[in-house]
Amino acid sequence: MSSQAIRITQVSAGSAAAGVAALGAGALVAVAPIAALGALILGSVGAWVWARPHVAAYLIIGITPLVGGIDRGTLFPLLRPNEALAVFLAGVLTTRALIYWPSGKKFRISLHPLEKAFVGLAVTSSIIPVIWALARGNTLNGDDISYAMVLWKFLGVYALVRLTVKTQAQLYRCLQISIVAALIVALIGIGQVMGKITENSFPMSLYVPEGHLDTTADGPRASSTLTLPAATADLLVFNLVLALGLFFKKVRGYGLYALAAAIFVVGTFAAGEFSSVIGLLIGVITVAFALRMPRLLMGMPFVGAFAVVAMWPVVSSRLSGFASVHGLPTSWIGRLHNLETYFWPQLWHGPNILLGVRPSARVPVAGEITGFVWIESGYTWLLWGGGIPLFIAFIWFTYVVLRTTYTQMQIGGQYTQVAALGGFVAMIVIVGLMMFDPHLTYRGSADCFFALLALTVALRTRGDPPIPDQGGDNPAHDSNTEIQGRKANAGSSEARGAVAHARAAHHGGDVADGGGGTRGRPVREPAVRVGLPSGGAT
Repeated sequence: MSSQAIRITQVSAGSAAAGVAALGAGALVAVAPIAALGALILGSVGAWVWARPHVAAYLIIGITPLVGGIDRGTLFPLLRPNEALAVFLAGVLTTRALIYWPSGKKFRISLHPLEKAFVGLAVTSSIIPVIWALARGNTLNGDDISYAMVLWKFLGVYALVRLTVKTQAQLYRCLQISIVAALIVALIGIGQVMGKITENSFPMSLYVPEGHLDTTADGPRASSTLTLPAATADLLVFNLVLALGLFFKKVRGYGLYALAAAIFVVGTFAAGEFSSVIGLLIGVITVAFALRMPRLLMGMPFVGAFAVVAMWPVVSSRLSGFASVHGLPTSWIGRLHNLETYFWPQLWHGPNILLGVRPSARVPVAGEITGFVWIESGYTWLLWGGGIPLFIAFIWFTYVVLRTTYTQMQIGGQYTQVAALGGFVAMIVIVGLMMFDPHLTYRGSADCFFALLALTVALRTRGDPPIPDQGGDNPAHDSNTEIQGRKANAGSSEARGAVAHARAAHHGGDVADGGGGTRGRPVREPAVRVGLPSGGAT
């Protein structure tokens, strides 16, 4: 059959499919208009993602913080809205990849060290404890299966972002979308504390945790669209770092990022969590030292004082807890009581500490409002859910994340540096706050954290750090050297020669092992410092 005949056949098939789809859509509109509207939206989004795969990253980063607090089964069976979105996007992208996969090309998986550590974390939190529980004759329930899948779900979010974002422009858009979504979350939380937004306000009735209004009655606190004040605060702290990074990059409209950073600080105080304020302090101090800008700390007392005054209703409510008979907030005493009563005895019974108790991070308790008591200690959760292997896997994952992100903060592209800064600071904040709760898997904030890691790895720079400017403000030279350096990192021998010549011209011809330049290697330059402020490495 000729190529023309093939094209005609494809066009005819497409026309027939379009005609059938049009007839089906017309019938669906007549019978079920709401379902027809939903199908139209899904079809449009699917077509958009099919044409521009990076849109999938935009959608998952922007929508997840806004719908992450809607319970499973409220809008979709068994899934939260962001989980349903991720499944849909993954289906579209997988189908697209299979259709466009070159015939004869072998499928090969090559994992970055960070991804290997991530897979190890997922395996030790799911497969190993499940096998261990079954070997001891324990019966697994739906809770166990759900919790065993948590890190695999985040690994899916990571892969979705990692495989679709290909350029610095797309990465920059992802950062912007994340900040805008976090701003909406912050403003809703601030409105809750000020009494302007209540559980009865549309659509906040969808965000009541498991349908129990009593769970939101403990004073005015910003649970926002994640229904969890601590998760809300984590999300705002992570995006505060991104806003500061873009501000010091002096990108277009950088003043707006300074305003966003101030709103994030106020929103963090609105969450009413002592641990969140600690996380905020850890984050800001880490940013100041990572950027080598300790003067950044000088402004924090003023911003913090403004946030305390603005959010005084929630601050005063939380401070009043120290006036109790025990001198400590009731929530602190209850947290310790739950650990000592429901979790630590089982954890230290027999060999449970070796491979964990069970994947589920909560136990049923009849007297509780929701019927459950959750583990309120991140490190206890690691040992409970996976024992020593999961604890070691988390330490290794932390090391690899810090090493990878710090390296990209030094040598990465312009916006890769900002994403790496966000991932670096977020990891340190999580390590600190795991003393209180399992912040590694908090909905919304964990999605943001793993997306930042995906953005860092997706556009990472390989090879030598960029050459530091040694005099002479020559934008043309800087741009040309950067382009040549990027090509050299891709492995082209011709590009290696080009970058060698560029560096030789800039530094007086000091190129080791001449050979005409095509095989010569440039002299290694000392690593530049973290280059986020204006004038640093891009």
